[in-house]
Amino acid sequence: MTKKILIVSSSLRGGSNSEILAHEAEKGAIDAGNVVEFINLKGKEIKFCIGCLACQKTFKCVQKDDMADLIGKVQNADAIIFATPIYYYEMSGQLKTFLDRCNPLFPQENKFKDVYLITSAYDSSENAADRAINGLKGWIECFEQSRFAGALVGGGIDAPKSAANREDLLKKAYELGKNI
Repeated sequence: MTKKILIVSSSLRGGSNSEILAHEAEKGAIDAGNVVEFINLKGKEIKFCIGCLACQKTFKCVQKDDMADLIGKVQNADAIIFATPIYYYEMSGQLKTFLDRCNPLFPQENKFKDVYLITSAYDSSENAADRAINGLKGWIECFEQSRFAGALVGGGIDAPKSAANREDLLKKAYELGKNI
């Protein structure tokens, strides 16, 4: 069955390692016959949530920025892959702001079920992304139709574009995308 997959890359750095891995997952998802949309948050205007909760009644955010279009893409995806560099053992601020701004989805019906995370980190320990994974799991818990479906923790990546030389991680990213 063909799925509609949304990939959200949150790194703002050129030569982003998490984005390299996300593109490899994109290849796998396409090769498996899925429809894939890749969004990079770089260059997007995404303001901070102001906590007004108007969106809980109107299903729209009062702020005028790029999130209005992005929220609809999240809502209508069957599966979502979020990609983030690990900063201080946590997801990037861009991804956290993006997730906060998805608040209009909370009281609505949403299609997305499986949610994945791809990370890149300088630290090579297995638990380098645990806080980011837990943060994403907290967001997912707010959507009862959704589940955390898995993560690729790309550790030991120390320079821009160096993920392109990590055949082990590229293969894992491809397989993640292919097996959605």
